[in-house]
Amino acid sequence: MAQKVGVGLSLALLSSACFATSGSFARTLTEAGWTSGAAVAARIGLAALMLAVPALIALRGRWGVLRRNLGTISGYGLIAVAGGQVFFFNAVQTLSIGVALLLEYLGLVLVVGWMWLRHGQKPRRLTAIGSLVAIVGLIFVLDLTGGARLNWTGVLWGLAGAVALATYFVMSSHNDSELPPVAFASAGMTIGTVTLVGLGALGWLPIRATFGSVAFSGFHTSWLVPVLGLSFIAAAVAYVAGIAGARRLGARLASFLGLTEVAFAVLFAWILLGELPTWTQLAGGVLIIGGVALVRLGERPAPGPVEPEAEKRQRELVMSEA
Repeated sequence: MAQKVGVGLSLALLSSACFATSGSFARTLTEAGWTSGAAVAARIGLAALMLAVPALIALRGRWGVLRRNLGTISGYGLIAVAGGQVFFFNAVQTLSIGVALLLEYLGLVLVVGWMWLRHGQKPRRLTAIGSLVAIVGLIFVLDLTGGARLNWTGVLWGLAGAVALATYFVMSSHNDSELPPVAFASAGMTIGTVTLVGLGALGWLPIRATFGSVAFSGFHTSWLVPVLGLSFIAAAVAYVAGIAGARRLGARLASFLGLTEVAFAVLFAWILLGELPTWTQLAGGVLIIGGVALVRLGERPAPGPVEPEAEKRQRELVMSEA
């Protein structure tokens, strides 16, 4: 059990770190003239192609597994993958990125509420305290004191993003052992890509890309570098690791580990784009880690009653005589 949790924690943190690179890669593309829709479509479309062969190998012809989970996969692709990114990009059109991210990560509260109402998993005291500490840390990392703009249309988009984020964690924890995480991710991203391309064809989502050199991490390089980073690191690895981690940890703990994505995003923006974090953001990162640790402690099962030694020997004796 401990080994399973340890592997789950490692996978969830790897997923958060990979997801956190998306902002740096995407900003390079949008500054070069790409629309958000084009960047998202390239991200999940190429990632779906990268995972197609591993997914087919993992399935080994068990197409019935895909059919049985088609509803979950479709919801994952439409809401968690395509919807979540479109909602977020629409939110940042009228809100500061900090406010949009804060609204999106309210999805963590929705996960706790869903697990409580749907599955009767009432949050423990440590889980509630850890939730508050992590959210305070998130506010510090986002550094909302820099004159945030507020627009109610953007707020609604941000809240839609919160629903999509909650959907991502709940559906990622879907525990059909016969459906490999790589197949789940590939199929979901394929559905998400088709949806985005369809929205672009209808003119509801602007899709435009350029194919010259781009400025990335202080160097001029090919547009393929950020596109491959966005699709392989920030999508293929991120989604597969996230699904595998959530299956081991459950939706609630995996969702709070997702908060570390914000701290990782600050770190990568510092390394790749030269955006130095402030002391407030560093303090927020410490609070996020502390909050996740408290949530982890709150998730641990309560120890059962210890069987007295005399009763244990008597039970063993009865079993041996039977």
